[in-house]
Amino acid sequence: MSEEEKQEGARPEGARAEGAQPEGVRAEGAQPEGVRAEGARPKAEEKKQTEGSPAEAEAPVRRKETDEEKAARRKAAFEAREAAKAAAAMAAAQAAKEAANAAASAPAAAHSAAPGAASADGQAPPGAPGAASPGAAAGAAPGSSRPGVAADAAPPPPPPSPNRPRLDRAVQLLRELVAEDAVEEAEINEPNDHLPTIVVKNERWSEAARLFRSHPELNTNYLRNVSGVDHETHMEVVYHLLSLDSGHGYALKVRTDRDTPQVASATPVWQTANWNEREIYDLLGIDFPGHPDLRRIMMPDDWVGHPLRKDYAPLDSEV
Repeated sequence: MSEEEKQEGARPEGARAEGAQPEGVRAEGAQPEGVRAEGARPKAEEKKQTEGSPAEAEAPVRRKETDEEKAARRKAAFEAREAAKAAAAMAAAQAAKEAANAAASAPAAAHSAAPGAASADGQAPPGAPGAASPGAAAGAAPGSSRPGVAADAAPPPPPPSPNRPRLDRAVQLLRELVAEDAVEEAEINEPNDHLPTIVVKNERWSEAARLFRSHPELNTNYLRNVSGVDHETHMEVVYHLLSLDSGHGYALKVRTDRDTPQVASATPVWQTANWNEREIYDLLGIDFPGHPDLRRIMMPDDWVGHPLRKDYAPLDSEV
């Protein structure tokens, strides 16, 4: 046995080798029991945050509107619009009546002075009995609020539209060359650049279209657009015409029955009406007799109904 082995065996039992840690002393940097490493998270907590509650996951169920409710809602909206129009018309009539009464009372107030000694020019001298003082006559001082002074006269009407002569001439040509009853209404659409707008009688539409296309004063050789309108009480087709030579435009409207709507096709006169009329037929159900190829253009051939009609009820409420 060597000397080193003898010394090794001679150490006391409680003695430890050099550098050995005592019991209960942790190595440097060791975490105490019960303390997790930084960034460590319990699995149960992660699962709770990722899953979410069942109430949040379920979307609220929206009740579907029935066909009867849709019809009632549309009817109520239509009646509200008509009531608003009637109220506006009544208010305008009342305002016009009040303006007319004010205009009529102004001359009477001006001549209401008591008769007195008149001068050579027909006016009573100042201070004479019945002579009106300056500013006392109605309308003498605009905006005056003195008692007994009548309100100012109504403002003058707006000047006529610059396109009024063209509208009047078009109406004259229709009544002379087509028929006396060819025009149902005629007006200037001021918000739309004072566009002359004419409502043509349905039975006279084909002749009216040919007149607008061929007459030298009209010469509307370009059909810009055709649109269909569902007014709930009737259907309407609107043709926007333009003369490329003069730059003059017109809007012609043709009304038709709602149950069996039909308007003679304008495709033989303007080829650009072809697909526009097919689209109106497809989405609104208006028939165009004389069209060379009237069939659906957007919806499938076996589609039931016309989706842009206000009384349209889809077979599948989810579509």
